[in-house]
Amino acid sequence: MIQFKKLQCGSTLIMEQTDYVQSAAIGIWVKTGAINESAEISGISHFIEHMMFKGTETRSAKDIANDFEKIGGSFNAATGKETTCFYVKTLTEYINQATEILVDIVTHSTFDQEELDKERQVILEEIKTVNDTPDDVIFDTISELVNSGSPLKNSILGTADSLYGINRPEILDYYKNRYSRDNMVISVTGNFDAEQIEEILEEKLMCMNAHTVDTPLEMKTYEKGFDVDVRDIEQTNLCMAIPSISMLDDRYYAFMLMNNIFGASMSSRLFQKIREEKGLAYSVASMNMFYSFTGFFNIYAGVAHEKIEEAISSIKAELKKIAESGVTDEELSMAKVQMKSIYIFGKENINSRMMSLGKNKLLLDKIFTPEEVMAGFDRVTREDILEAASIIGDCSRYCGAAVTGKEFDLKGLIEHEN
Repeated sequence: MIQFKKLQCGSTLIMEQTDYVQSAAIGIWVKTGAINESAEISGISHFIEHMMFKGTETRSAKDIANDFEKIGGSFNAATGKETTCFYVKTLTEYINQATEILVDIVTHSTFDQEELDKERQVILEEIKTVNDTPDDVIFDTISELVNSGSPLKNSILGTADSLYGINRPEILDYYKNRYSRDNMVISVTGNFDAEQIEEILEEKLMCMNAHTVDTPLEMKTYEKGFDVDVRDIEQTNLCMAIPSISMLDDRYYAFMLMNNIFGASMSSRLFQKIREEKGLAYSVASMNMFYSFTGFFNIYAGVAHEKIEEAISSIKAELKKIAESGVTDEELSMAKVQMKSIYIFGKENINSRMMSLGKNKLLLDKIFTPEEVMAGFDRVTREDILEAASIIGDCSRYCGAAVTGKEFDLKGLIEHEN
């Protein structure tokens, strides 16, 4: 059973008990990320996430690592476009200690100047690592292009220039404004004592700022763009993307099933046509990227330079086919079984459940029961799939990006009528 509780301190607690396991997971979710940043402080959310592990008023960075590992805790954090999450999974007998450590780093990090300067260099190395990895670069580039009119275009890591410009007062100000009690959801799953968790949170979170004042996101009209990054590499990494729908759109389940049929599995049309039948790519896939207020549909392929034109033509042909003819009853039935299985497998993992519950409650103020999810997939018809496919099948609206070893006319290839 899922329980909600509005704590006296103002934060939201969501809990799901699973008594037959011997572990528990807890995540502190903060509604802040890249979309909340200006160009001048790009990457500050991610910077703060790193700094949370660099020392508190009572623990050094080494103490934090030691205290988590003494209790066998698997701990980490993640910054996204809309959220930042700090989480730990451990044995049931240690979950209260794990909670206390997690809350300590979120509420009492000191943001020491010396540690800030060191961690800035660490993140700069992280940026270099991403920039040296073509398939990482391509996804960042396509996200910026397809979200040209949205703050989702903002980089999570930031840039070297923006990181060098972020100082300690700006970090403290951003932390104070965004890390508030009413801007947080705490998600706990597994086997744990709910009263004890609640008691720790009530006591420890009260020291934080009470409220976050959000400013409206600036949204502009989407304008497609193209980017070809030529490097000394042996393979072309290609992405094509188009704006689509948000997490709360009524067509969400239709898009999930359509994507599974089109390019998200080994039996999908893209995989079978591009890789198995034509041998044009080792990796080829499509994916939905859903956010609370919008989303986009992305297609990726890693192809030999001399096969770029044929690969793009084949992808466009598959887009046209699904947009005009939809899917078969057999394809839809198989996709429903696959998506239900993925959902159930995730539900049986307490860490996955913690992530899902926390994110949905934070961004959507809604939790989807297993019955709702199953019914959502079941009610999708072939007509629903055809409607979704008509959106992603419009090749004239696709933007494109490539990291490649060969200069070529990506815009022309995408826009050319097959």
